[in-house]
Amino acid sequence: SEKYGFSPSQFACMFIPNTYEIYSTFSSDDFISFMATQYKTFWNSNRLEKASKLGLSQSEVTILASIVQSEQSLKYDEHSKIAGLYINRLNKNMKLQADPTVKFALNMPELKRLYYRHLEIDSPYNTYKYKGLPPGPICIPDPRVIDAVLTYQKHTYLFMCAQPTFSGYHNFSSTNAQHEKYKKEYTDWLKRENIH
Repeated sequence: SEKYGFSPSQFACMFIPNTYEIYSTFSSDDFISFMATQYKTFWNSNRLEKASKLGLSQSEVTILASIVQSEQSLKYDEHSKIAGLYINRLNKNMKLQADPTVKFALNMPELKRLYYRHLEIDSPYNTYKYKGLPPGPICIPDPRVIDAVLTYQKHTYLFMCAQPTFSGYHNFSSTNAQHEKYKKEYTDWLKRENIH
């Protein structure tokens, strides 16, 4: 990983999901070298300029995209809005408080609901405990999600909560008071639906 300029925790940032044609004679080293070339192609001057304007490195953009994709794996039209929310939190020096990072730290990706006891895990991936981005991506994000981060939606939202429906969408708010109202609606719905 260091040969390609990545720390071990950020090495996954080099892999850009796509459909590639490779040969059966490729060794693992050939494959890694091939992926490094694809990475350099993906991170063209346009994307590099957008990352620079955000004040984030390519790896940091990918790490943020991994969180955005893990927050919203169903509705791609929400990605740029979620990215904007996390960028707002980073700019205000707030903790990201992203549930998927805690699930990653716990190695429990299928966990439906986080409780306070889950938020206590001492891990650099626990964004409820530590400010800033985690040390590496929590998944390998789709290139469309990386682009959604680079072209994030500008707004004042700082909070999001799943809607109390099976729609897969979120309610967004700029104030904690509004967020608490949405959170109560959601937890009441979870109880009614008997979701643990």
